[in-house]
Amino acid sequence: MAKQRFVHYPIDYHQAMERLEQLGQQRQPREENLYPYPITEREQILIRLYSYLELGMTPQRFYQKWDLTHEDIAFICSCSVHTVNGWFSTSRRCYPPTPGHLRHLAIMDFLLEDFETIPKELLDRLCLKEDRM
Repeated sequence: MAKQRFVHYPIDYHQAMERLEQLGQQRQPREENLYPYPITEREQILIRLYSYLELGMTPQRFYQKWDLTHEDIAFICSCSVHTVNGWFSTSRRCYPPTPGHLRHLAIMDFLLEDFETIPKELLDRLCLKEDRM
């Protein structure tokens, strides 16, 4: 069976959240051993929301906000200290951070800022290293 393609156009956040709430009220429990999970309207909305998400924080802003070293930022971004040093350099030869690096910093900022308000189950899914398959 051919997989259904996603519609690639921006999505209105408020309409999407309203529709997700409606779908959540109708939601059937998922069969645990059914892999791969089928992509329903719910998953399509979530994928579109995530795809247009512009979650990011510049290394400069992160560095100003938190008392961390370039080594700490490299650890957070899973890159080398040399790469991070380049982000703070005025040289034109250095590459800017990728969207992935910016996302790492934004997520870390969120965790540092809002750790106490995050439910334990969500923290476990985000931070607990275990085999999920």
